[in-house]
Amino acid sequence: MQTALAEIQRIKQRFGIIGNSPGLNRAIDIAVQVALTDLSVLIAGESGVGKEVFPQIIHNYSTRKHGSYIAVNCGAIPEGTIDSELFGHEKGSFTGAYESRKGYFEVANGGTIFLDEVAELPLSTQVRLLRVLETGEFLKVGSSKVIRTDVRVIAATNIDILKAIHDNKFRDDLFYRLNTVPIDIPPLRNRKEDIHLLFRKFANDFAERNRMPAITMTNEARKVLENFRWPGNVRQLKNITEHISVIEQNREIDENTLKMYLPDYYENKLPALYAGVDQKTFSNEREILYKVLFDMKNEMHDLKKLVLELMQHGSMNPEIQENNEQIIRKLYDNVEPVLERPEQEPAINLHHDEENIQDTEEITEESLSLVDKEIELIRKALEKHNGKRKMAANDLGISERTLYRKIKEYGI
Repeated sequence: MQTALAEIQRIKQRFGIIGNSPGLNRAIDIAVQVALTDLSVLIAGESGVGKEVFPQIIHNYSTRKHGSYIAVNCGAIPEGTIDSELFGHEKGSFTGAYESRKGYFEVANGGTIFLDEVAELPLSTQVRLLRVLETGEFLKVGSSKVIRTDVRVIAATNIDILKAIHDNKFRDDLFYRLNTVPIDIPPLRNRKEDIHLLFRKFANDFAERNRMPAITMTNEARKVLENFRWPGNVRQLKNITEHISVIEQNREIDENTLKMYLPDYYENKLPALYAGVDQKTFSNEREILYKVLFDMKNEMHDLKKLVLELMQHGSMNPEIQENNEQIIRKLYDNVEPVLERPEQEPAINLHHDEENIQDTEEITEESLSLVDKEIELIRKALEKHNGKRKMAANDLGISERTLYRKIKEYGI
């Protein structure tokens, strides 16, 4: 255990990694272990967490460390030229192709290629990439000659790949091929113990570079720094540190000064959980509303029964009895429109005399079963799309696999 921690510390010093949080140490440990293999790696994490360092660790601790290392930002290359950049092209294969060109996969043969923002690749390019990963073969643009390459692929993304797959923007087979070994880089807000260490590092580096005193923080300002959510992560912290270093004359930063540089800072700010508005959200709201109205209706029945029993067995004079009838009628008149009572449902008929009181109300209740509603919606969607499950699933806002499971479960 001590040996592993010592090795992690050496890696941090070599690659300039600051922090001691468990999540960061775990990510470094996985990178070192997977480096000795040729498995594909998918690095996930928010923008600004420092994903670009981990492919370098993997490459330098692998048997390919003497080969080429090429980092490609897939989001920065236009869609029309991405295939040419990655796989090369032949002379005359398209307008402007005045000579043949080698692509990154050919140049990096025997080494490592890092595909940053891999989710930005067009679907056609994803097919080409999948073939390289599975067979080690590819075709240049405008060529029919198969070229073999031995490249270790490391990819990174800052978006939810599973959502991209659901939206048909990323191939699921490519995801499973890239995600052989996943590495998750924790966001800065989950590394509170590292925030002040990073601040001091950035402040000292800036001061040394510009030959000026480094800024420091009061204890109160440090708490503000650690409680901020840092949506831009390490990159945002570095930019704010350098901004303060340039602007502020007083080199000790207090709480109020720091807050001026933190956008939308609130001392007791809680994270806002927002998952978007979809059909499931509205379904949940309807379920709650149905339950409230159903409970209300039950309570009205209980109240009516209680009053009737009092009128039948209690010692009430006719005026009180008449008043109770009016109260019940008024309550039902208010509740019925909300419950969307059928037009043919008989109204409340309270017939009583001194000898006998009878309740002749008949209520036809609409089914409130969620299962019945779900079966009805599925059948309507299938009828609408002539039994095509994929289109029906899209219309219902669920996956085709979930729709198939529900059809089987309900025997539709």
